[in-house]
Amino acid sequence: MASASGQQHPLGIYLKIWILLFVLSIFSYMVDYFDVQGPMRWTLVLVFMTLKAGFILAIFMHVMWERMALAMTILGPPSILLLLIFFMAIEGNYTESARVQYFGQDANATPLHVSH
Repeated sequence: MASASGQQHPLGIYLKIWILLFVLSIFSYMVDYFDVQGPMRWTLVLVFMTLKAGFILAIFMHVMWERMALAMTILGPPSILLLLIFFMAIEGNYTESARVQYFGQDANATPLHVSH
């Protein structure tokens, strides 16, 4: 039960999450140290970033201990935005591949500049 002064969470969980965030940051820096390139680099960076943000939100911002309605109010809109961004990325890739296929444009070509 919560006392009149407020709910207390065990200090150990904060230390464990702090150490976990430190380890995830080390992994994130190792991506640069080992010079990972291409899609794997960005996948790893986004995964580590999302994990760290999730742990910070859940533990340090106390969302884990809130009612589900409040948690969904906080987490729902960003989740929907991420879903829409994912759909836009898929559509953008489709549009680019269709232009290359039908117009014969090279996707890696440098743009031509108009000279005066």
